[in-house]
Amino acid sequence: MAAGDEIVPIVDRQDNVVDEVPRHVMRSQSLRHRVTYIFVFDSTGRLFVQKRTATKDLYPGYFDLAAGGVVCVGESYEESAIREAEEELGIQGTPLENRFKYYFEQDDNKCWGMVYSCSHDGPFELQAEEVESGEFVDIDAIMNGGLAPVTPDTLAVLKKLLADVE
Repeated sequence: MAAGDEIVPIVDRQDNVVDEVPRHVMRSQSLRHRVTYIFVFDSTGRLFVQKRTATKDLYPGYFDLAAGGVVCVGESYEESAIREAEEELGIQGTPLENRFKYYFEQDDNKCWGMVYSCSHDGPFELQAEEVESGEFVDIDAIMNGGLAPVTPDTLAVLKKLLADVE
């Protein structure tokens, strides 16, 4: 099944499911949906950053600070996070720590996200359809604007994640 044809739950402001539509409909109408964010740190504290492919349906070519993606119908947040970590990065068997739930909204992206983190030094198997490249980057470089453009939702979530750690 093509990514645009995946059926995704549409949710309200309280994260209650109100509909189910194909992903391409969710994107074209900017409907509120569920996502997962998985922040992958190495043993020295650097963050694994992915460059999104130019064919992505949202933020093509941007740097993504988290693995993850849209939760499909029938999946829990946790099931989606485990699937996405394996699909995008080839991470299997690494425990994901559930951090917090986060709401993000811009004109073209409205989503409830469950945030996870893990420690993984690699190796990685990048999903060619979604990830052009990836590398570990120092958090200070990210926060000081050393990467551009960055997906606005993952930057907002990373800022909250870092504030919660301090």
